[in-house]
This record gives sequence, structure tokens and C-alpha cells, in this order.
Amino acid sequence: MLINELILYKIDENETILKNMSYLMDLMERPKEERDTVKMRDMFYSCMQGLLELGGNYGFYGNLWHCYLANILVNNENSYSRSTEIVGNIVGTINDAVLHDIVIFKKLFDYSFDDMISFLDIDGFDLILDYRASCEESKVYNQRIKERICTLAARFNDDHTPTEMKDTLTDFYRDYGVGKFGLHKAFRIEEKDGETQIVPILNIAHVKLDDLVGYEIPKKKLTDNTEAFVDGKRANNCLLYGDAGTGKSSSIKAITNAYYERGLRVIEIYKHQFKMLNDVIAQIKNRNYKFIIYMDDLSFEDFEIEYKYLKAVIEGGLEKKPSNVLIYATSNKRHLINETFSEREDALNVRDTMQEKLSLVARFGVTIYFESPEKKEFQNIVRELASRAGLKLTDEELMKEANKWEMTHGGYSGRAATQLIDYLLGKQQV
Repeated sequence: MLINELILYKIDENETILKNMSYLMDLMERPKEERDTVKMRDMFYSCMQGLLELGGNYGFYGNLWHCYLANILVNNENSYSRSTEIVGNIVGTINDAVLHDIVIFKKLFDYSFDDMISFLDIDGFDLILDYRASCEESKVYNQRIKERICTLAARFNDDHTPTEMKDTLTDFYRDYGVGKFGLHKAFRIEEKDGETQIVPILNIAHVKLDDLVGYEIPKKKLTDNTEAFVDGKRANNCLLYGDAGTGKSSSIKAITNAYYERGLRVIEIYKHQFKMLNDVIAQIKNRNYKFIIYMDDLSFEDFEIEYKYLKAVIEGGLEKKPSNVLIYATSNKRHLINETFSEREDALNVRDTMQEKLSLVARFGVTIYFESPEKKEFQNIVRELASRAGLKLTDEELMKEANKWEMTHGGYSGRAATQLIDYLLGKQQV
């Protein structure tokens, strides 16, 4: 089979569609008397079923065979695709190896199924060649990724030579990356069969920094540090702390969206997973992306020791932290670790105890304070959000609702303002 001759783009065992199609193509090269027509026909229909299932699950459209091949290429992590992600063309013998494989993919891509369909008396293959998705949503990718893969498949169709196809693919790796880190913005950590796995988060809220009304100084400190990081300059770990509902977590989501195109990826990790931090860093340290390891609502009780894992990873171990990794955390507490009353009374050890606990905060070079707004600021936030949402209320009516809302929903905060607008929009729609 053609795919057995691949030297870089090794095919996963689960890619039965490609393996079966390649096998059928080989059989078509043999004399008719050597072909098992019944077996071939069953196999071909099985491949058609798989491609239609692919179209439904992935949201692909157009030529599903081409989309299927394009999807394999954008997810195949090898020495070439990892080297060219974000940076583009590289030099060396590896280019000859890639071109060898792309020649094979070009043959698969350009293959005419006419003779096979005629010989096997296949019906319905035109559905595969011009598939119209019943729903724009994908169960595997978000809308942006799905569109890029379908567009890549169409561009391959315009490439006349394997060299042109290789250049198109390399441009894709440069612009979007490869595999899960290339196609997705954010990730979570899971442990499976004793191994640490970095798993994509398929849907992340489309928050922008402009959506966070006010907080211009905190937002600028955050973006200045993140800008330096994605530009390859020196940058610091960040601690965003302050009152609940003031936009700390939303700010992290916003920079995730804002800097994805420039190679930023965010990995969310929870306190009980800190022991896996070294495994996570080992998987990402040699990639061409910039990674923020994100910890939301971080704080520790006096009996919890997970913060020691975090301290060792941020700074203090023998191995230097990779330059493409930063730690960003949000917390309602400035010092992260609670102090007990007994510790305050123990005058002999209080200094050592406080130094131990404050040393964690000291490892965040940038600390950014998010403060609850005053009444006037809260009202301005409500007005701005109402205007953006097109809410049909007079200012007097709006302020009356805002005053009632803050009294029953925990005071003044950006979160309370957003919840109020959602509530009023719901009433308006009814």
C-alpha cells in the first residue's frame, strides 16, 4: 500500500478509512480475476459510512475525502511539523523526507474513484464529493478550526504539484501550528492510566478585554507582560488578585483569545494536580508556542502542602524553567496561603512561618490588583453593558434596577453588573 511507504507521516492504527481506501486502490491495480468484488464493495461502503460520519461529527463540508486527508496532515506531529509550527520554512534534508511523503498524499488526494465505482457498481459516492453539512457546529472542533481545515482541503485541490502542496501545508503550520496545540487555544489536565494528558478545551468563551468595562490599569499591566512574553522578551509570572467578580478570570480568557494567533496557549490546572506540573512542562517545553499555565481561584489552607510543588516549579529547582512557560494565577487573597491564629501567637516561629508563606507570592514577578468598583463606577459599568446589549430602558429605570440588584446580589462588581444585564435582557425578550 502507498501509505506503507511514508517515512515521516506515519499513520495511526485507528485510521481505518485511509488504510482501507489505500488497500482498495492497490487491488484496482491487480487483474480483475484477483479481486474479491464482494469484499471490496463492503469495504468501500464502510469507508463511505466513515466519511459521512466524519462530516457529521466534524462539521466538514465539500469533498469529505479531501477534508479527511487534510485533517490527518494538520494533526500529524512529526519532526517536520513541530519544527515549522509558528516559525515556517526550515532548511535541511528533512524537506526531502517531507516531499517524499507529500508525493504520496498528492496521489491519494488526486485519485479518481471513477473506475473503482464503476467496477464495484457503487451508488451515492457523489454525496462524499459534495457534502453539505446539516449543522454548522462541530462536535470535535470549534467553528474557526473547522473552517480552516475545509479551506486547507480546497487549497490542496488548487495545488498542481507535490511541491506546491508541501508549501501550502507548511504555510498552515506556520500560521496555525500542528496537532492539538496548533488547533486549540486552551487545555485542561487529565490523568489516564497513570499518565498526565493535556486535553483540549473545545469551547472557550469569546471574551475580549474591551468587554471588561473599566480596570484600564490592571488590563494594561496584564497585556504589557503578555505582549513581552509572546514577543520572546523577558516576562514575569502573574498573580491577579482582588475582590470576587471583578474580572480576573475573564481577563485570562480575554488574553487567551487575543494572543492565540501569535502562538499563545493556556493550560488550566487545579490545585490537586500540582504534582503533575513537571510532567506538563516536560510535554510543552520544546514546542514553538508560548504556554501560560493558569490556576484559577488559587488559595491554600494551612494544612495543604500543594503550594510546595508550585514553588519548586516556578523557581528553585535544579532544572531551569523553560522560557516558553509562565504561570498566571487568580486569587481573592493577596498572600494565597491562610495564616492560622496559633501561628500569630507563636512569636518564636512567626517570622519563619510568614517567610515560608510569602515566598510563594514573591515568585510572581507581577501582581495585579482588581478592586470592586464604587457605586458610581458600578453604575457606569451597568450603563455601558446595557448600551452594548441594546437594552431598552431609560437611565432612571436602569439605575433603579441596578440599585435593587446590588442589594440582593453581593454588592458592586462587574459580575453583578453582567448578571443584571442578562436578567433584564431575559425579561425584555419575554
